[in-house]
Amino acid sequence: MGERKVEIIVYGADQLCPSCVNLPSSKETYEWLEAAVSRKFPDQPFDITYVDIYNPPEMEEKKSFAERVIEEDMFYPVVLIGDKIVGEGNPRLKTIFAELENHGYRAE
Repeated sequence: MGERKVEIIVYGADQLCPSCVNLPSSKETYEWLEAAVSRKFPDQPFDITYVDIYNPPEMEEKKSFAERVIEEDMFYPVVLIGDKIVGEGNPRLKTIFAELENHGYRAE
């Protein structure tokens, strides 16, 4: 591996999206994802960032994607790896792990 760390970005909000009533909150998904990825790919550094879609950081790409989530009524949390959407609403670990493996991560 050794190239740049992959950044996993979780876009979400404090309130659940209307169709996500029984799902975990965006923050809970973010924490669960961080733990799951660390367990699956130990000693392989990655960055995971939580972005509140209603209060995004002053970074152009994160800001514009946050606006897109709202405008397109996407089910959040929306999980991105690089600029690829790997999960929406109820992200599946299998999909996320597969994408990380495409980036050279190795499951233990």
